Amino acid sequence: MQPDGPYRFTHVLGGSQVGKAWAAIDGQGRLVTVAVLDANVAATPAWREAFSATANALAQTQGGQTFVYADFGAAAPWVAYPAEAGPGAEKLFRALGVDYQPVPEDAGAPVSAPPQPVSGIPQQAGPPHPVSAPPQPVSGAPQPVSGAPQVSGPPQSVSGVPQVSGPPYAPWAMHGGPIPGQPVSAAPHPVSGAGGSAASTVDPVLPDDDRSAPDPFTAPVRRIKPSAPPPRRTGLWVGVAAAALAVALAAGATVWAVTGDEEPTVPQTLPTASGAFPSAPAINPGLKPWAQAAPYSAEERALAVAGPSMVFVEAVFTGTLREAKSNVPLSVTPVTFKRRCSGFVVNPDGHIVTNGQCVRPAADAARERALYTLGRILIEQKKLTTPQLDGYVRSKLNSTVFTGAEPGSEPTSQVFGQFNVARGDLTASPAIPGQVVRVLEPDAGNLALVKLTQASLPSVELADGGAPAPGAALLVLGYRTTDADFRAATYTVESKPAQVAGTANQGSVAISRLNDDVGIYSAGGMALDTAGRVVGVLDTDRAASGGANRALVPVSVVTGLLGAGGTSSSRADTDRVYREGLDAFFAGRNDDAIASFDRVAQASPVNLLAQAYRQNAVDRARLAGESDGAPRLLWASLAGLGGLLLVGLVVLVVVLRRRPRY
Repeated sequence: MQPDGPYRFTHVLGGSQVGKAWAAIDGQGRLVTVAVLDANVAATPAWREAFSATANALAQTQGGQTFVYADFGAAAPWVAYPAEAGPGAEKLFRALGVDYQPVPEDAGAPVSAPPQPVSGIPQQAGPPHPVSAPPQPVSGAPQPVSGAPQVSGPPQSVSGVPQVSGPPYAPWAMHGGPIPGQPVSAAPHPVSGAGGSAASTVDPVLPDDDRSAPDPFTAPVRRIKPSAPPPRRTGLWVGVAAAALAVALAAGATVWAVTGDEEPTVPQTLPTASGAFPSAPAINPGLKPWAQAAPYSAEERALAVAGPSMVFVEAVFTGTLREAKSNVPLSVTPVTFKRRCSGFVVNPDGHIVTNGQCVRPAADAARERALYTLGRILIEQKKLTTPQLDGYVRSKLNSTVFTGAEPGSEPTSQVFGQFNVARGDLTASPAIPGQVVRVLEPDAGNLALVKLTQASLPSVELADGGAPAPGAALLVLGYRTTDADFRAATYTVESKPAQVAGTANQGSVAISRLNDDVGIYSAGGMALDTAGRVVGVLDTDRAASGGANRALVPVSVVTGLLGAGGTSSSRADTDRVYREGLDAFFAGRNDDAIASFDRVAQASPVNLLAQAYRQNAVDRARLAGESDGAPRLLWASLAGLGGLLLVGLVVLVVVLRRRPRY
């Protein structure tokens, strides 16, 4: 039976005593190899832990094998590898220390692991009984991260079950041919005579058409006369055939009743989902926690909890550049420039926290940005060359002002927020307009409070306590792009693990310094602890070269900003239901997870991660359907085998009753 799941499985690549390797195609048409651990083997926790730990160890080993998607919580756990990276599924099984047997390339059809040798009664082919201690992960590989279970010690025999050092069934390891039966001698068998001393023999039974043949013994009279041919028992054989047919029909009915042809019940996907694969464009949340952290780890859950509240912030400024002394415009048309950064929702009313200089830059910073924008316009008009741009800005920076339409007025500004995958230069839906409520000066924290015009937005939880201590492990999130043209680029949320490298002061604020960042657009992004709570806001580290966003403004500054803006951090009932859905998902309760994510999708459509995790739960439930069929198949096979044994017993009784009695 082919596994169900987010892939279209094409054929079996090979098998072992604990699972199979499949060739498959994902939702985007890419080729993958999938290692599937048999559900009966996965019923032993140690095997399940060894399977996930070895996959994670291979992914973290230099030169190892990185998987693209996995579900270690399924009844039949599986791991998918990109086909172009080589036989990843095969490498995983071999790393587990089991005897992997690839399917011959010239085989006409997919095959499974070799069958057990038959001894007397036929046995059902399949995986062995799971043992309590599976083999260790790859030698020399780093330990799995994020609390992945460790498996130590070699496999031990349990209750007579052998160690899995090789296939428990291996016909190729047997002797060259079948065990010969006992030879049947043609010599006469001696029997005791009446006197007890002389040996006598039993006449061989001659064919019916040769009853008149002369006695081969020299005695003139036969000691034992041949028995008369037994009467034909036609009626008895008809009864045996009828009994066999009845047993076969009963076994067939049992098989049909046990296996049936029904499929496992799986809820239908949301109308917005275009396919089974979670990264389908219709439910692409931008941030994919299952791909940016170890699957089912605390880090994945932390990203899943806080990820939906991330906001891409774009501020648009329009004004006129003028000579400071004469107020004469440098251009007859207004100049518009934009600043882009990250932010996050702090309450379901639509309040977000972001970078202060992003939404309200200082006068000299705004003037410089406007001059660069005007310089690029002059380059397009052939009035300036690209090498002259920096010199033009420097020559005008101290002699110009950036004002509104009238001298002395302020430039106009607008703020927009986007969730999930964002696009630059977008002011229409799905971009959400916002209003700046309050801004902290750069030396006071460089944060801003913005109120978006849309409510029912997913919000984060702020951590209690002070700043994280040096050496603390965190996750940093911010928007970034890989597009060359930043003006209409596509932006997605990027996450990275980071550590607190030290502390410093920026103005009057004691900030933490991180050892890594996620790019120039991450200012206003957040740093998380392993529970998915915000412990600080990303800002530019003034002491770092290149303006990296490695400064972490503490949560205490955030709460002070919210209080000054007349609001506070809070979460809605939808946020609680979303977290309950994540709890159910990571605990393997697919039905509960799907029900919770359904409620979230209806109440907060902007939370595409809820829809993505719902689809993940649906896919996992489908894959579990294969393992649900295994017990049914076992019972059906046992029923059929029992029926055959019963028929054989009836035939044996009949044969014994028909043996001649001498």
